[in-house]
Amino acid sequence: KIVFSGVGKTRAELELGLDEKIGQFNIESREEGHELAGIAAARGIEAQACLRINPDVDAKTHEKISTGKAENKFGVPLLRARETFAELAALEGMNLRGVAIHIGSQLADLEPLETAFAKVGKLVEDLRAAGHTITHVDLGGGLGVPYRKGEVLPSPADYGAMVARATSGWDVKLTFEPGRVIAGNAGVLLTRVVRVKRGGNGPPFVIVDAAMNDLARPALYGAWHDFEAVEPSGERMTANIVGPICETGDTFATDRECDALASGELAVFRTAGAYGATMASSYNSRGFVAEVLVDGDKFAVVADRIDAGAIMDAERVPDWLK
Repeated sequence: KIVFSGVGKTRAELELGLDEKIGQFNIESREEGHELAGIAAARGIEAQACLRINPDVDAKTHEKISTGKAENKFGVPLLRARETFAELAALEGMNLRGVAIHIGSQLADLEPLETAFAKVGKLVEDLRAAGHTITHVDLGGGLGVPYRKGEVLPSPADYGAMVARATSGWDVKLTFEPGRVIAGNAGVLLTRVVRVKRGGNGPPFVIVDAAMNDLARPALYGAWHDFEAVEPSGERMTANIVGPICETGDTFATDRECDALASGELAVFRTAGAYGATMASSYNSRGFVAEVLVDGDKFAVVADRIDAGAIMDAERVPDWLK
């Protein structure tokens, strides 16, 4: 059932995927296709695969999470898709059964997706006309989630209706790769206020014990996460919300109106269930936070806290430096 995408699949990863009989490889280039087919042929098996297409469609999202424009590193350009498909489909060890796309993440508009799907539909028609059997199409993911209160984005139902319309008559098995839309609003990052620093030229700094290593999106993308007190007093303040790391990039929000907070109080960054823990690092020798699953009055630690000591224990000093 696993679908394996990515432009940098290593030989070891391709071998492991074949050994585990995963459901589908999404091939990103002719070079990758030749390598995968060679490994499969040497084992006397066929790799189940789709060819990832770059449809050159602007997803109208942040440039760093756009994956379907011509200048992006992903997939085979649409103009070369037919010849590349024919070349790879003919290889021993390859069962190239369809095509795949993924144009970006956190999409707030369905129009770019529908445009991309129309290009895929035309490609499927052309490939079949050339004699290829097309049974699978992977439409990727990308549906966004609201990060701000009151923000309205297309719902999964809206997306489903568009897909039904756009793929009518294709006669293929459709695969989807939802991620953020499943986990995004299911998680929060819980943090404690270390202190509130006043006396500067602007708003006070609410310094929290979470940092950019725990939630990188604000530093990487300028992303917004709602920030709220766990037990709000009803009073409000305007503040810069920052972490303890030794660079100014460790800033979650600037001039943000938020619940009034004091040292020791708990707060949450909302919509941290996607691209939160998965993007965490040990920058500044900081540990990794524990992850806790909550269901009503039940809870369980599903990922242990890794403290700085454990990180340092994994480091080694060679004898010749002692």
